[in-house]
Amino acid sequence: MRSLAAFLRALAPILVIGASLGTTLLGGCGLLPDEIDETSGWSPNRLYSEAKSSMADGAYDKAIKYFEKLEARFPYGRYAQQAQLEVAYAYFRQQEPASAIAACDRFIRLHPNHPNVDYAYYLKGLANFNEDLGLLGYVSMQDLTERDPKAARDSFDAFKVLVNKYPESKYTPDATARMKYLVNALASHEVHVARYYMKREAYVAAVNRAQTAIKTYPDAPANEEALFIMIKAYDKLGMNDLRDDTERVMRKNFPKSEYYARGLNRAEPWWKALVGR
Repeated sequence: MRSLAAFLRALAPILVIGASLGTTLLGGCGLLPDEIDETSGWSPNRLYSEAKSSMADGAYDKAIKYFEKLEARFPYGRYAQQAQLEVAYAYFRQQEPASAIAACDRFIRLHPNHPNVDYAYYLKGLANFNEDLGLLGYVSMQDLTERDPKAARDSFDAFKVLVNKYPESKYTPDATARMKYLVNALASHEVHVARYYMKREAYVAAVNRAQTAIKTYPDAPANEEALFIMIKAYDKLGMNDLRDDTERVMRKNFPKSEYYARGLNRAEPWWKALVGR
């Protein structure tokens, strides 16, 4: 027993050294990624060039990584502000609208007087526009009453700021065209909900949603149907004076409206009429 105890005492320092060495090696493994960072020592010019090259190749995730490293390492250099704007575009091209919008908002907040801030507003509008009204939006058969038009409203608001604050911007003509599209899309959403209420005989709710479309988007083509819904709803409610007043307005503004003959039966969803415009 004495010899065993003496052996264990002699072995203890060796075990301690082994444990310490193992801990050191394991700890060192955590540092390995930093030790082989390919961008270590790169100049801001090279980081920016490599990021742009990655963008051109469609490697947006790699470009984002380079732009973010550039801003983190050289926050006050001449490339930092451009990197913030470029990373927003990279997120947009990578179809990550939430990240693109967040990057645009950050750039606008940090650099409200930057010469390219008009582009930040335009890109923010585009990111929201594609999120709500892109291919998946109009190919989907999802009931529009279940869709939140928030992205469309946010897109319209971003384009509106661009058009009002920077009327001479090269992005303003396209933003204006998209705003016209959005106005009718948003009005059509309200009209769609009004039609939904009509089918369920919720006539007061139908009138309210149709009125919202007309008041909020007075020049939208969808208001032709909104007026017709109001006429039918007032008739069902027995409000003959309001029905007749609304009909006079509709006949004055839409004297040849097809709704008089067709009614509310539509051959296709409203959004299909917008595809390709």
